[in-house]
Amino acid sequence: MDNIEIRIIDREHKADINIPNQPFTLFGKLIPAYDGEKWSYTQELLPEEKEMCFPDENYDFDAMQDCVFIGAYEDGQCVGLAIMRDHWAKFMYLYDLKVNAGLRGKNIGGRLMEKAMEVAKSRGYRGIYTIGQDTNLAACLFYLSHGFHIGGLNCECYRGTSQEGSKDVLFYTE
Repeated sequence: MDNIEIRIIDREHKADINIPNQPFTLFGKLIPAYDGEKWSYTQELLPEEKEMCFPDENYDFDAMQDCVFIGAYEDGQCVGLAIMRDHWAKFMYLYDLKVNAGLRGKNIGGRLMEKAMEVAKSRGYRGIYTIGQDTNLAACLFYLSHGFHIGGLNCECYRGTSQEGSKDVLFYTE
C-alpha cells in the first residue's frame, strides 16, 4: 500500500486518535503453555465464528501525556492507530493497535509496529510489550507473526466481567 503514510500524530491532528473501532471476527483461541523455561502455544478453532467490536474509547490527547500516537493515513484520513505508553520497565507498552476493517491484511498494522519499535528504541526501551486476549486469535497470531513472543499469561483479569473465562496473553518483542 504505497499510498499509506505512517507518522506521529501531533496536537494539530489530535482528533485522529479517535478513529472508531470496527468489528472483527473471533474464530479461535490461543492456548499458551509454559514448561518452566519457555512458552509454547496451540490453537483451538471455535465451532462457529463470532463478530465482536470494542466500544469506542474517546481518547483525550491532552490528558495522555505519557503516550505517543502513531497514525496510518490514506489520502489524509487516519485509517490505523498505534498508541505507545511510557512504562517503568525496559519495554514500552503498546496500549492500542487498530486498523480500519477494509484495510486489514495489507500490512498497515505491520508498518505501525515498525514505527512503534522506532519510537520505543528512540526513547531508550529494549522493545515493546502488549497484551492480546486469548479469544482474539487473529490478534495473537498477528503479534506472533511480527516478532513477538509470549512472555506471560493473566488468567484473572476478566473475572466478574462479560468476558469471564478469557485470558490476556502478554507479548514481547525487541
